[in-house]
Amino acid sequence: MTRVDFAPERTAMGIKNITAGMMSALLACTGGAILVVQAAEMAGLPRAELISWFAAVYIIGGALNLFLALRYKMPFAGAHSITAVAFIGTIAANFTFSELAGGFVMSGVIILIAGYTGLFAKALNWVPKSIIDALLTGLLVPYVLNIAPSIAHMPISGLMALAGFFLVPKITKILPPAMWALILGLSGLFIEYDFPQMVSSAVMLPVPVLPDFSLSALFSIAIPLSLLVMSNDLAVGLAALKSNEYDPPVNQTMIASGVANVIVGFFGGHAANVGGMMSALCSSKDAGLKEKRYWAAIVSSVFVICFGLLAWKVIALIQMMPSHFVALITGFSLLGIFINSAKSTFSLKSWNVPAILTFAVAVMNIELLGISAPVWALLIGVAANNFRGKKRQLKE
Repeated sequence: MTRVDFAPERTAMGIKNITAGMMSALLACTGGAILVVQAAEMAGLPRAELISWFAAVYIIGGALNLFLALRYKMPFAGAHSITAVAFIGTIAANFTFSELAGGFVMSGVIILIAGYTGLFAKALNWVPKSIIDALLTGLLVPYVLNIAPSIAHMPISGLMALAGFFLVPKITKILPPAMWALILGLSGLFIEYDFPQMVSSAVMLPVPVLPDFSLSALFSIAIPLSLLVMSNDLAVGLAALKSNEYDPPVNQTMIASGVANVIVGFFGGHAANVGGMMSALCSSKDAGLKEKRYWAAIVSSVFVICFGLLAWKVIALIQMMPSHFVALITGFSLLGIFINSAKSTFSLKSWNVPAILTFAVAVMNIELLGISAPVWALLIGVAANNFRGKKRQLKE
């Protein structure tokens, strides 16, 4: 008779799973949350639309990753794209909420098609990662530059956040630099700032939005947004799983992410996707035994969903903070991404002229013919890259 060993110690959730899951959720629920609020305020959205956007990306993003983790027994974790919302913050003021929603829905359709047809890898080859990194570097420059004046206005919070980002990680690797910046920055905020009384508000959940589909939204929102989500989140998340000896279903993950992005767009949310750093945390050795690590992703997803359900209260807390502190933490939450992207863009080993051109157009933020700067940056970067390739072929 064959012996059946259920090995409960290998399937039950452990302390390492819980710790890694909570750390993963904190990545999404700190700087990412502040960025969503900031982007919505740049767009001039009323409170109800802000709450709908905020709640949707966390509830649906958490539900997507919970489904993938349970379905494939792999540590898929995430909520929404931080790099994408940073991009949206640079263009939000140019569109109505309905136009933004239309762009978000079309972005989801592009991701869905890329997954269904298997065009994901081909699309990334057509737009080299160096050019996407250059675009990202240019888009993040204003956020990073805001760190200096924020420190000048709030020196205690600013200097403590600075120490948290650059000094503490040299002593311990328990938390990523952006988390230490947030923790020490908040500690400084309690020292130098008198919080106003919180405004009471009723419970509010996401409400459907009637999207406005247009060519302007397609080119200025949907295409750049989908490229950022696919390259900086989905590709990184899938790569993290593979590096930790998992074999994630790429096309199925893309299709599920596309569907989630379409759904979240109808509630005004910019993205709902597998996260790169969040999946990396939940799939690492620090998350426990390999066959149990999906529990870390489950913990992360449940926390993310609950965070979204409390959007009306979380937003009230964020809005209590002074604007300079919000700018400070936003800058530090994006600084790591900025540094990595800038290294790729300005690498002296391979002086990449197309990437430099992409960065220059993005950072100048010039809008022509109703098309936003990120789109022009991508077009010029891809065109320069193709021209360089043809020039090399002629020389050979």
